[in-house]
Amino acid sequence: MAAKDQVKALLFDVFGTVVDWRQSVIRELSAFGNARGLSVDWARFADEWRGLYQPAMEEVRAGRRAWTILDDLHRESLITLLERHGVKGLAAHEVEHLNRIWHRLDPWPDSVEGLIRLKRRYIIGTLSNGNTGLLVRMAKRALLPWDVILGAEAARAYKPMPECYQRNAALLNLEPQEVMLVAAHNDDLAAAQSVGYRTAFVLRPVEYGPGQTKDVAATRDWDVITDSFTGVADAMGCPRR
Repeated sequence: MAAKDQVKALLFDVFGTVVDWRQSVIRELSAFGNARGLSVDWARFADEWRGLYQPAMEEVRAGRRAWTILDDLHRESLITLLERHGVKGLAAHEVEHLNRIWHRLDPWPDSVEGLIRLKRRYIIGTLSNGNTGLLVRMAKRALLPWDVILGAEAARAYKPMPECYQRNAALLNLEPQEVMLVAAHNDDLAAAQSVGYRTAFVLRPVEYGPGQTKDVAATRDWDVITDSFTGVADAMGCPRR
């Protein structure tokens, strides 16, 4: 029996793997800025916002601050960047509207089709650093057909801490080897593999824009290597009905 034949659930990294965070964020920031006559390089702003993502979570992972959901970390980073880029005078509801851009990200073109096929045979769900409310609202808007919303908040541990992968498998009453992580990020897959997960790499070559240099190829012989969720469905034996 091939290792992937033991898989009963596929859990998905979300930002960059399921949804195109960069173009979604740039689009909404640009629309907001244009409506208010703001002159800001919104592509740079989006990249800087994402750049503050890991350092903010590291404060929690390292125990230097108490558990804090990603919405709150995103808001703190947003306020920092608004000040850095000279955007002043926004009302609290406007800041919150911008922060909730992360709830409104668009899926990659193959995401929904592939998830629907996989759902016919497997449990499918998130394994994201996004908080539960964020992921639920994203799924409702983008028609992502999850069976379950899991991730850092459920585990009270941000990836790539091993507890995040272990506790979420346990919540499904599964052993780690019965779960496959699907991700566009080699480091996420490596962390999941280290605790026994099966792995699927999905190439998203423009997640970080046209000049992307990271995760442009699989760096290990993952169980599945493909460039789409429909490719994952093919590899996992899910028919094209």
